[in-house]
This record gives sequence, structure tokens and C-alpha cells, in this order.
Amino acid sequence: MQLTYNPRVAKIIDIHPDDPQPRRVAAVVEIIRNGGLIAYPTDSSYAFGCHIGDSKAINRIHRIRRTDKKHNFTLVCRDLSEISLYARVDNWAYRLIKSLTPGPYTFILPATREVPKRLQNPSRRTIGLRVPDHRLVRALLGELGEPIMSSTLLLPGDEFPLTDANDIDDRIGHAIEAIVEAGPVGFEPTSVLDLTGGYAEVQRVGRGDVSAFL
Repeated sequence: MQLTYNPRVAKIIDIHPDDPQPRRVAAVVEIIRNGGLIAYPTDSSYAFGCHIGDSKAINRIHRIRRTDKKHNFTLVCRDLSEISLYARVDNWAYRLIKSLTPGPYTFILPATREVPKRLQNPSRRTIGLRVPDHRLVRALLGELGEPIMSSTLLLPGDEFPLTDANDIDDRIGHAIEAIVEAGPVGFEPTSVLDLTGGYAEVQRVGRGDVSAFL
């Protein structure tokens, strides 16, 4: 049965960050599976999350963040095996990713055919992927059984992503279906490493240490 949502009221779902309650995790995943857009905490900052390839959700994120089609989305994955399904990974890149995950890094890689074209960079056919170090996120991914399509919860005009569930509710609670509350979260986005050129090129300096690549 297809669920329907009130577009004016976001549901705040409290989940323990270290011992996520299975029923509440399942409730969040049900929202994602049925076309809902959520705000959820990661090991770097809050992010938008939705079902992979959901065109309506993608358009909603574009509207909320006021981004265009060149905006890079990220697939949040459970482990390296999922990364290899959605991206072409050379041996050197695999070893690098393995050394930095789970953690607050996003890796830009050539996309495979498993990635919907609307998620790829339109000119380069690349995709951002990450494996976060957060028990709640791992629980969501385990229940969902596939990556969560994500974008940093950074609103137009703001310097940093939002960090508090109540602030998120005040700002965009009318535009999303659920906000996951799991305690304090940081305000720095992930560090972004482009691995498409045969070496690691820093595209964004965030929470993850990238001093070795500068």
C-alpha cells in the first residue's frame, strides 16, 4: 500500500545513536521506500536522504537547496562491496578507500550502469560515494538493503549545514517528511576526494583529514 504524507508537517523520529531501535529504524526506511524525503545525521553533518534514483525527491532537494542539474549527489553505502557495484574502482583507489572508511569522506569515482543517469555528474559521468562511521546510518542502510541517495543539508545563504533537529523543523519541516533526531551532530561536511585522475585530488576540505593529499 502506497503511503501518503502531509507535505506541511515533518515527523521527528528520535533514535538512539549507539543502539538504534529496530522499529524506529524500520519506520524511517518505510518513509524512504515510499518516496519520502528525510533529514538525517551522519558522522559529518546532517544530510537529506531519499531512495536511490527517486526523481521527485531529487527535484525537491534541488528546489530546497536551489541547486541545478550539475549538483553532485552522493550514494551513502554500507561497505566497500556496495561501492564497487556503483563505481569503477582501480586497485590503488580501492586500497585508499579501504584505509579511509568508514569515515567522513566522499569519493568521486566513474559511475557504473547501476547508477541512474540523473544522479551522475552530467559532463563527467561520475558519482560521489561514501561509507559513514555512524551506527544509526549503518542501521538504516542495513534495513534498506541499498544505498541512500544523499545531499548535505546546507540551505541557501547558510555557511554551514544545520545541526539541530528543531532548527531543521523550523526551516524546512514543511518541505520534508521526516527528521531523524539522534543527538549532537557536527556542522562540517565530508572531505571530498576525486579519484578519477589516477590520484587523489582534494575537491573539498571538510571533517576528514586530507593533509596527506594537499
